[in-house]
Amino acid sequence: MTVLTREKKPYFGLTGGWLTFWVTVACATDMSLFGYDQGVFSGVVITRDFLEVHDLVGPEKTKTLSTVTAIYDVGCFFGAIVAFTIGEQLGRKKAILLGTTIMAIGAVLQAASFSLAQMFVGRIILGIGNGINTATAPIWQTETSQLKWRGKLVIFEMMMNIFGFCLVNWINYGLSFVGGSIAWRFPLAFQFFFLIILWSTTPWLPESPRWLIAHGRQEEATVVLSCLEAKPIDDPFVIAQRNEIEFSVRYERENSMRWRDLCQKKGNDSKTLRRLLLGAGSQFMQQFGGINIMSYYLPTVLMDSVGLSDTMARLLAACNALSYLVFSGLAVLLVERMGRRGLMLLSTFGQFLCFLIITILLRFSRISDDGEKFASASVAFFFLYYGAFGIGMLGVPWLYPTEINSLPMRTKGAAVATATDWITNFVVVEITPIGIKNIDWKFWIVWTVTNAAFLPILYFLYPETANRSLEDMDEYYRSNPALIVTKDPDAICRRRPQKYLQREEEEIDRAAAAVDKRALNKPDRGRPTDYSKVIGKNHVLPTRTTARYTGGLWVGKYLKTCTYQEVTSPESSGKLGRLCGRAAQPERFEAHARSGDLQVNRHM
Repeated sequence: MTVLTREKKPYFGLTGGWLTFWVTVACATDMSLFGYDQGVFSGVVITRDFLEVHDLVGPEKTKTLSTVTAIYDVGCFFGAIVAFTIGEQLGRKKAILLGTTIMAIGAVLQAASFSLAQMFVGRIILGIGNGINTATAPIWQTETSQLKWRGKLVIFEMMMNIFGFCLVNWINYGLSFVGGSIAWRFPLAFQFFFLIILWSTTPWLPESPRWLIAHGRQEEATVVLSCLEAKPIDDPFVIAQRNEIEFSVRYERENSMRWRDLCQKKGNDSKTLRRLLLGAGSQFMQQFGGINIMSYYLPTVLMDSVGLSDTMARLLAACNALSYLVFSGLAVLLVERMGRRGLMLLSTFGQFLCFLIITILLRFSRISDDGEKFASASVAFFFLYYGAFGIGMLGVPWLYPTEINSLPMRTKGAAVATATDWITNFVVVEITPIGIKNIDWKFWIVWTVTNAAFLPILYFLYPETANRSLEDMDEYYRSNPALIVTKDPDAICRRRPQKYLQREEEEIDRAAAAVDKRALNKPDRGRPTDYSKVIGKNHVLPTRTTARYTGGLWVGKYLKTCTYQEVTSPESSGKLGRLCGRAAQPERFEAHARSGDLQVNRHM
């Protein structure tokens, strides 16, 4: 086998887990910057010096203040469109570097702003750069990660988003004691901490192997896969991965859809439009669940709705960000155990309950003699709301569109979902200060109702995607499923349905037969050679094709019969796969080894 020597190895000799770690550092830094930017203006807009410099003092300036805050999301929307128009030509790394450079320009304009017009321009430019980065980083992460880590790493990135949000809340609180222009200019300039990390890491990290193959650079893609898997470049597992990506790219090109095809017959077989709407709908529900009322305006909410002082509002916002970070970490542990449906339902129900109680408490705070006590009690449910959101609706809506959409629609589906996120984000951020000023406690009724409405939508319309491959979801929708998913137990089961496991087993059998066929020598008397014996010097169980020479005994039957009681968890299945892979490699049974490696990568 050809092995890359240290002199030949790129990426400073890093391979396997360490290389994935540094890709994750870059992507997580990008998402941390995203969270930082979501929270930075919550402290800026209540800083007296900022309001005076930009002529935003007074109730009559509320609409202008909400617009200068929300215009950032318009920039993010256009940045996402840029990412999906020229991002494919640039590649994942160059797109992130472009977005990072644009964000640097926006950060300079904001931190050095002395006029409202300059702040508007800076917010828009910063948003364009962030839109490019947030649309690209999750794709880069998933395309350079092993299957067993993809879902968890995407959720981890959203956890780092909350780390950035938490950090900026404490910076805002600390600088509130300083006063003057530094109280708002320093937080805006601190964005360069994240930008420098991105400039330092992204250039030397591997490009997406899928993007390389899509642009005819197979040799580079093979080297990247070899380094990511820490295997020789001609290892069967690396070659098989490259072949799978080549097939996927070819399939996408042959079955690519135009936007107008969605409503025509071409997309009907796999329910493409329905799947597109489900993916975008998860982002819609995330935003209209009310999270960015809190992210952008929590200190304002605590001051205007609850009646707290400036310092106390900032302190509680910072403390709340810490609890938010803890709850978002729980999502990493629960996303596979509870499934996507389960987490979204639990999260949305928690949000509904919190907003309902907040509405009741704020109402009583206006009509009761002990109004201050009711208002103070509502603060606890602002904290709990963040916890409810963090365990589910924070990360799953970013993951769900990548799993529910068919392969030919994955890029377009991500574009629609991301655009939906930013447009709805803009609407929420734009209306929040106006709603709080004009309708007071009744403003919270709106978000109580929206979360209540989302519960039946999630329960009846959203199928489970956890522990399913893209091919599983395609097969499910080709079966013409009912709109109401609760009618089909397989559609809502957290574990992978048996019919998909059986189909995969049959495909592996066919692949094993095709690869191992050359090892069979079929003499006239109908006896197998040593390469397919059950007992003998090789000690390798036969494939289903050779079972006719062994009285029907083959590797699948052996595993089912002899290990049924022992394989009780995914980890056990992975260990068994590792054993089978090691046993098959010395005998050059490539398909058996490949089957074992698949089990290891799926379950360990």
